[in-house]
Amino acid sequence: MSLVIDIASGALLAIGGILMLIGGIGMVRLPNFFTRLHAAGLTDTGGAATLLLGLALQAGFTMVTVKLLLIGVFLFFTAPTSSHAVAHAALLGGLEPGKGEAPDEPEAQQADEA
Repeated sequence: MSLVIDIASGALLAIGGILMLIGGIGMVRLPNFFTRLHAAGLTDTGGAATLLLGLALQAGFTMVTVKLLLIGVFLFFTAPTSSHAVAHAALLGGLEPGKGEAPDEPEAQQADEA
């Protein structure tokens, strides 16, 4: 039984590591802020969940497992919330989806539109 748990734990740790690596590559390679934020948010939640589950399998049923699961619950709620807050702040700051950069002078653009 120990061999099965070790194999499952190793697989979960490898999958989590791969997801985090893909997220890091996505943050470098994707074209604009919102797609980068999307890559970071998804892989942060998914990668962390699989890594924590793999670690919990290695720890067995101990207090360490309870702590790892509490960390997972905390990340499950805070990571998407913080991604949403950052995206909303970018929208309020004038960054439009599909464009790479925020306008240099928002006041000047508003005067041109009026």
